[in-house]
Amino acid sequence: MLTVRQIDGVVAAALDEDAPWGDLTSESLIPADATARALLVAREGGVLSGIDLFAAAFRLTDPRITVETHAQDGDMFGEGAQLATVTGPARGILTAERVGLNLTQRMTGIATLTNRYVRAVVDTRARIADTRKTTPGLRALERHAVRSGGGSNHRFSLSDAVMAKDNHLALLMRGAEGSLTDALRNVRARLPHTAHLEVEVDRVDQIEAVVAAGVDTIMLDNFSVDDLRTGVAIVDGRAVVEASGGVSLDTVGDIARTGVDVISVGALTHSARALDLGLDIDAVPR
Repeated sequence: MLTVRQIDGVVAAALDEDAPWGDLTSESLIPADATARALLVAREGGVLSGIDLFAAAFRLTDPRITVETHAQDGDMFGEGAQLATVTGPARGILTAERVGLNLTQRMTGIATLTNRYVRAVVDTRARIADTRKTTPGLRALERHAVRSGGGSNHRFSLSDAVMAKDNHLALLMRGAEGSLTDALRNVRARLPHTAHLEVEVDRVDQIEAVVAAGVDTIMLDNFSVDDLRTGVAIVDGRAVVEASGGVSLDTVGDIARTGVDVISVGALTHSARALDLGLDIDAVPR
């Protein structure tokens, strides 16, 4: 759940960027006492996310503006659906319009794409998870959008868990005596008991040495479907199995049916298309 502080911080920064010295167009064309009513309308169907940021854009621009929401994050909607009604001073509505739309369209696009992945694996044990491939400064929003679409979140930041990838392992083993298993056991021994340890491998023959070290999660990176199936059998319940790399809507179903527990998909946040939402003025200013 996004906090008011997170929402207001992002929205306030976006408003400052978009209208640093006011909205010259609206202040030049629209009378100061004009009021309006506008509708947030879906130009296409999807899964909603970011409605609270949409409302915050108007609230922070002019507290006299009211936003009545007709759907909540996670709700599915069709083309033409009216998602919110905005009423109040016309200048403020026009000033906040672009920021409110930009954030909500972006988040709704992520939620909608995530939901497509989730539905593609619905008959399997696999969970769809995001990655750290997020827009700098907007990670909390994009991660929230993934949850709106029915997905799960990976570690939020580098501070949240140990995740040893290929470069980490190469440096860990440089000049090290003993096996990879021994090295990872030493890492485990130095960690607090609450810390999660995940290790990435890119070959089947690496799996046993990693799992034998007592890791919590093993990531099978860019494995073929056949090798994923083999990997799941080797792990045999001794760790959570995560599949990553080469995941698309065309491949995710086959990947899920190998028996993996988690499928991480960077595309949820780095390649999602903003969904087409529009704000239509429903009453002429007076």
